[in-house]
Amino acid sequence: MSTTLKPYLTAVRNTLTAAMCLENFSSQVVERHNKPEVEVKTSKELLLTPVVVSRNEKERVLIEGSVNSLRISISIKQADDLEKILCHKFTNFMTQRAEHFTIMRRKPIAGYDISFLITNFHMEQMYKHKLVDFIINFMEEIDKEISDLKLSVNTRARICAAEFLQRF
Repeated sequence: MSTTLKPYLTAVRNTLTAAMCLENFSSQVVERHNKPEVEVKTSKELLLTPVVVSRNEKERVLIEGSVNSLRISISIKQADDLEKILCHKFTNFMTQRAEHFTIMRRKPIAGYDISFLITNFHMEQMYKHKLVDFIINFMEEIDKEISDLKLSVNTRARICAAEFLQRF
């Protein structure tokens, strides 16, 4: 992990750890229903204040909590058009396979690239520190993956251009 990324990820880790105090809470509107309150937003008193942890304007994490669920939305760094295209393709690839990632949402929140939804049932089945580690590791790896994809595309473009220009 780079030294510039460490304080940002530490702040995200600490905020996630504090926000993951979830408990089973039935709906106040419909009997025998237990929906994630952060998604349905039926009662304002059950929602926590959303927290944005930002490294810069383009790289930020939105953490929205409620009594029984937590939604984490991540905006990935996109410096140029190539990174925007790669990020869009990569996140589409991931969200199409959201059923393999138990906590991933199929559709991200507007203005963010990818979202996770953790409910009290996930907290009963999984370890809290492992969930936090997964999200932090995901944030580290997606930056590395997009950088590697960008280098690969640039290398292939350079080889194609050299091959094309050899004929002249």
